[in-house]
Amino acid sequence: MNRVVLATNNEGKIREMRAILAPLGIDVVPQEHYGVSEAEEPHGTFIENALAKARHASATTGLAALADDSGICVDALDGAPGVFSARFAGDPKSDQRNNDRLLELMRLHDDRKAHYYCVIVLLRHADDPQPLIAEGDWHGEIVREPRGAGGFGYDPLFLDPWLGKTGAELPMEQKNHVSHRGKALAALVDKLRGGPR
Repeated sequence: MNRVVLATNNEGKIREMRAILAPLGIDVVPQEHYGVSEAEEPHGTFIENALAKARHASATTGLAALADDSGICVDALDGAPGVFSARFAGDPKSDQRNNDRLLELMRLHDDRKAHYYCVIVLLRHADDPQPLIAEGDWHGEIVREPRGAGGFGYDPLFLDPWLGKTGAELPMEQKNHVSHRGKALAALVDKLRGGPR
């Protein structure tokens, strides 16, 4: 499995996944390279949406497919935006509008706790009955003003209290080590190397 199609058009995710999987000799190719359309994500759970995206990309290309579904879950908002993180402010998708909406909803809340969650699915083929599944989370809190110019999504608003920086203030290598997606990818790498299944 030297090449996998990555079921996303998100440049930030593409960069992160390539950086972590490259040492394994896995060529990660974005789905748009093959003309794969974005899959529907109608499900209420991260795992179901990740599976739907991976199956769609694999069925279209005939290749192994990798997909993640991830989002930010805010305690004061009963876990929202959750699976709706990418379209929290509606279509078309916009990080800026999503961040603005989250700040507005959090304006009157003192409880700022939140966590990112990521589940990654790797299908060897579209009908793979035993996909590799890995997950990770990253706990922190929502700041009151955006900080940092890096990252993507809600990173300018998400503070890692142990590091004292937002996701947008962390260098990519450090972020990949502590983030929800970095942890999920590390767990996936363990499985690919023959670790726990």
